[in-house]
Amino acid sequence: MTTAFTPPGPGSPTEAHLLLVEDDEVIRNTVRMALERYGFTVSTAGDGLTGLEIFRERQPDLLLLDVMLPELDGIGLCRRVREFSLAPILMMSARGDSLDVVSGLEAGADDYVVKPCESAVLVARIRSLLRRASFTPVARAPRAEAGGGAPDADGAAGPDTLVFGDLTIDTRGMEVRRAGEPLALTPTELRMLLEFAGSPGVVLERRTLLSRVWDHAWQGDTRVVDLHVQRLRAKIGAERIETVRGFGYKLRR
Repeated sequence: MTTAFTPPGPGSPTEAHLLLVEDDEVIRNTVRMALERYGFTVSTAGDGLTGLEIFRERQPDLLLLDVMLPELDGIGLCRRVREFSLAPILMMSARGDSLDVVSGLEAGADDYVVKPCESAVLVARIRSLLRRASFTPVARAPRAEAGGGAPDADGAAGPDTLVFGDLTIDTRGMEVRRAGEPLALTPTELRMLLEFAGSPGVVLERRTLLSRVWDHAWQGDTRVVDLHVQRLRAKIGAERIETVRGFGYKLRR
């Protein structure tokens, strides 16, 4: 069963506890020391099975892992973690190989970086993921359909609930349901859905989603967006998000 993600405690995102899984000892120690200089607490593991054990035991705020790992590779570790946790996952790929990137994102990773990566860039990606996991959104859209949101305790439509067919989004309680059943969305998936729900029927370009959801400057690579749309469709219904070829995606009203 997938458990809800508990964001880091109060204060700066650098107060978070990270788990770094990297088999190369030199890289592992270099990255650990760099992250600790930025104020993070860092646990480490040199293989996937040990990383999984440490993750279960310590429940870190974010998982940073290499794709190529002994015992259990990064893709397998990512899948195993996603069976019970929604914590942010950042994958590292030595070559930025398309297969590595796509496989990692399909397995449940939230983002990826290509090694070698400057410390400042890596920290920026980590901070972005932690902010995404702990943010409190403000709904920008009115109730999506005539009839309003889901009933509250008095039977009236809840002002903080957006309704799109059988999909309901409680923007205050941060809960999403489909046909009454709760959906387990990662922080990235939830933030993407809220961006769509804030502008129903409006086409959002991939670079717009990169900026709003990932805090990324436009870099020409939109695979992370496309793979997350694919994952989101699998959970809320493939027909709910429409592809507008050459432009982007939109949430159907």
